[in-house]
Amino acid sequence: MFKYIIKITPLGFLYGSAGAFLSPENLVGRSGNSFPPSSATVSGLYAYKYANDDRKIQEKLGFLPNLQIAGPFWAKNDHPENFYVPTPLNYLIKLDDEIEKGEVAKTGEIQHQLTWDKDKKQWLPSVTGKYDSDTWIPIKKWNNPETVWDNPWQYKPNLHPKINKQQRIVDKDEGRGSLFLENAVQMHPETCLVYLTTEQIEDGWYRFGGEGHLVELECLEITDNYLQDLLGKETGDFFALITPAVWGSNHLSYQFPIVRKLDKREKQEQDHDLEPEDSIGQTPLEWDKDNAQLITERAKPYRYRLGGEGKTKRLSRGRYAVPAGTVYPLEKAISKSWLDWDDDWFPYEGYCYKRWGCGLALPLPSVTNSTEGYKACHPCQIK
Repeated sequence: MFKYIIKITPLGFLYGSAGAFLSPENLVGRSGNSFPPSSATVSGLYAYKYANDDRKIQEKLGFLPNLQIAGPFWAKNDHPENFYVPTPLNYLIKLDDEIEKGEVAKTGEIQHQLTWDKDKKQWLPSVTGKYDSDTWIPIKKWNNPETVWDNPWQYKPNLHPKINKQQRIVDKDEGRGSLFLENAVQMHPETCLVYLTTEQIEDGWYRFGGEGHLVELECLEITDNYLQDLLGKETGDFFALITPAVWGSNHLSYQFPIVRKLDKREKQEQDHDLEPEDSIGQTPLEWDKDNAQLITERAKPYRYRLGGEGKTKRLSRGRYAVPAGTVYPLEKAISKSWLDWDDDWFPYEGYCYKRWGCGLALPLPSVTNSTEGYKACHPCQIK
């Protein structure tokens, strides 16, 4: 169970892009955009903090295998427990054109709420038009959201020239180009990033993110019973993800968990690396992908650093994640909360992906509609 909230307040800019060298053939803008930092990035703070303390490393790292983190979310500085989570995609949103006075970001309202009709096999009601994405709702309004918020941060691109090592001139590299684009991120000064965690970490200033920008970290104990009750509810047959979800093997990514039966040797060695598709078993009964439907968006790249010795840390295999906000209606209800989901539903690479809060799901309130249907996104492989 999550016991603490990690509150991260940027002391200036943060890093929001992998960046890329620019050339006439490669004008990428924010194509490498990755913000907010994933929960795996926060896990690195634990390893750094306790591995560099004065006590014996074994004593300090003993709890790390049980560490579990979920995020990213954001909150207003004075109300970190009422943090904002991605809006479920069955809510169709239209944001205002301008930021209201006193707000940290643009706000808007829910125009329509779609629900899956099991009898008609379609989403209702049937609507058309363009709606806003990448929006957020406060966790305390999960069951009855009214107002939604846009991202409370802005991108500040910085263009850096690649300098020749021998002369103070721009290095004309035909392969990569000579200009490097960094997308720094400026958060609203009244907001912070929020992550959930099972283990406490010492308050202080830390280097955080790809470029090591300085942040202030506070670890706060969760005292709100509402949050614990919500996280402990059964996900049921209609729920939404509030964090990205990575399912499948090391070769293919899926929109549903893929479980493979391990042989005796694998069970003894606890080798959880999934083999090619022909050795993958069936999905668990609760995740009957042949009958289930979902509302989702384009898959997003997902990768984290595995650690290792030296300055250059090992990277995990590049994967595709089902984005946060994806909505799952299932034929059979899952009669347990996400906290109790089986570890075998998650991929393994270094650690079980559940460690990073993979696919953290919350039940959605059911709504009955009677109008014509809205065609669903049918589950498929993401290659």
